[in-house]
Amino acid sequence: MSSPLNLRTAALLSLPPLLWAANAVVGRLVSTLAPPATLNFMRWLLALALLALLVPSVRQLWRPGHALWAHWQRYAWLGLLGVGCYNTLQYLALHTSTPLNVTLVASSTPIWMLGIGVLFFGQRLQKRQIAGAVLSIAGVLLVLSRGSWQVLSGIALTQGDLYILLATVAWAFYSWLLSTTREPTEVRTDWALFLMAQMMFGLCWSALFTGMEWSTSAPSVNWGWPLVAALAFVAVGPSLLAYRAWGHGVSQVGPNIAGFFVNLTPLFAAVLSAVFLGEWPQAYHGLAFLLIVGGIVVSSASKPAAKAALTHTI
Repeated sequence: MSSPLNLRTAALLSLPPLLWAANAVVGRLVSTLAPPATLNFMRWLLALALLALLVPSVRQLWRPGHALWAHWQRYAWLGLLGVGCYNTLQYLALHTSTPLNVTLVASSTPIWMLGIGVLFFGQRLQKRQIAGAVLSIAGVLLVLSRGSWQVLSGIALTQGDLYILLATVAWAFYSWLLSTTREPTEVRTDWALFLMAQMMFGLCWSALFTGMEWSTSAPSVNWGWPLVAALAFVAVGPSLLAYRAWGHGVSQVGPNIAGFFVNLTPLFAAVLSAVFLGEWPQAYHGLAFLLIVGGIVVSSASKPAAKAALTHTI
């Protein structure tokens, strides 16, 4: 049973959006230092090593007889969509799009979850959900049109726009898989085991994507303190600390309340982008944020089933 929201829990739930926004800014900063799939692979490889070192109990997953392996196909899909696809596509998007644009489009994930729930998981839409979807999609279109509705008729998406849209769809499928399938209780109730299970398979997919990246182009990794510091941050902050804080916060107040804290990510991204990148938000960013959040508020009033799946690994 969830507890009322208090200042301590609010602060705990505000930490993951801050770290996810910082992840987008850092990804933009090091976009010229490492190719996106390679950056994602190194991030999660380091995170897995740190998790295994700091939480010895997760090492039991490596035993062949562990109950997890009976559900390996489920974790293979979760690892593909979450650790593999979403994060790689996000870093790809940051090569040609700003952290604010990326986080604003990604914040519409609950609306995409509604559509995927209807198309693939037998969910039924209500009028509130339709109205909410219209508002949020309007916000996404406002970002993609860069604040000019007139350009929508001939809009040409940048590669970054396309990548973050694909990433958002991947995350919506990932979230539905979290909410509609089961895993061993010992894994589900232990955040470290649950994350490790996804990371082990996700790293396999990330390694595949990295191999494809290096076989189809001639990328390079510019090693130095900036890249090392960035890897240390994204492996510890957005990968481990954010996941732990989010899981604990959701357990305290429930996913319906916690879900609204995700929408702090674009606000934090706007501040961090201005400070570290000199990319100041425009008026249309504020309007898009209001439309997206308004749509999610309207939709959540009818308590869609997808809200139960708000568990992030971004």
